[in-house]
Amino acid sequence: MTVLHVDMDAFFASVEQRDHPEYRGKPVIVGAPRDKRGVVSTCSYEARKFGVHSAMPSREAARLCPQGIFLPGDHAKYSAVSRQVMAILERFTPFIEQVSIDEAYLDVTGAHGLLGDGETIGRSIRAAIRGELDLAASVGVGPNKLVAKICSELAKPDGLKAAPADPGALAAFLAPLPSGALPGVGKVFGARLASFGFRSVRDIQEASRESLEAVGGVAAAASLRRSAFGIDDRPVGAHGEELSISREHTFPEDCTDRAVVREVLHGLVRDVGRRLRAARRWANEVRLKLRWGDFTTITRQKPVPVAIRDDFSLFEEALALFDRERLVAPVRLIGFGVTGLGDEEGQGELDLFGAGDGAAPLKERRERLSDAVDALQRRFGRGVFGISREDGD
Repeated sequence: MTVLHVDMDAFFASVEQRDHPEYRGKPVIVGAPRDKRGVVSTCSYEARKFGVHSAMPSREAARLCPQGIFLPGDHAKYSAVSRQVMAILERFTPFIEQVSIDEAYLDVTGAHGLLGDGETIGRSIRAAIRGELDLAASVGVGPNKLVAKICSELAKPDGLKAAPADPGALAAFLAPLPSGALPGVGKVFGARLASFGFRSVRDIQEASRESLEAVGGVAAAASLRRSAFGIDDRPVGAHGEELSISREHTFPEDCTDRAVVREVLHGLVRDVGRRLRAARRWANEVRLKLRWGDFTTITRQKPVPVAIRDDFSLFEEALALFDRERLVAPVRLIGFGVTGLGDEEGQGELDLFGAGDGAAPLKERRERLSDAVDALQRRFGRGVFGISREDGD
């Protein structure tokens, strides 16, 4: 199998630099304003040189990079460009798994006879995106999703990296990499691995099961060992009807600030809500995922009494799950999703404050407002009626 991982470089910031030539070569920071509570969504490579990164509080980003150009972002525009990118990818294979607005996996195994090997296809994809959209994409090529993801990270920015398919050659390819190159190994866990002597992938390859289990437990040890040898049997998902909708965010550095984690959760909920309404579906269950720095992962889910799709109800349910959890360790990843999707909206919840005067049920009014905000943001950009952390409290 040949898998490509296509990852747009600093996507939101790159789109803004493309559309505003005066921003090119300058530190662009997309997210909350420099003087407001909120976080950085993404930033250009020029800003990253100052230590700015996604999920960082905007006020901290302004301190590190006072000359930064702060922009509120335009999700409708970014979504439109994302669709253009995916349309380009669909020319090369029907087997595409879009995992976020700016990245996707492609299974190009069946395209070799017509389009060439994985590296050739990767170069063609990068050229098409550059030529048609004036944007840069990094591409990783490997025998599975895990290795393709590692290669795309090695290729950044604006490059292509391929790994061998032969198991022995693949192990040798991965061996010199730092342990932090493996997906899921962040700074905190990477430092813990280093403290036990596991600084490179080779160290993990040569380690005994018992020594790895001493670092992070049985599950983490098994996952690390498979990753170190480039083993991954996950298929590339093809297009089809969504049975669930979810979004996840991995913090560049494990986060201990509950307010920052909550802010990121709010953004995930809004993204899930937009996708849910675009699909004309209602959710019957919500799900929260938290992963600590040591790889321990918890999931919490709850059914909702009435199927929902508006941002207000979704965020209330997300908070109901989040507020029950103590942040017992630094957070590496947070995710939010909905399942039990249906085409029927169910019965509305009565608004006790308006039921007597013929007012629409609370649920119906919330859905109408969310739909209206979606329409305005598609037309005028995400900054219209953007909900800051203060607004969400």
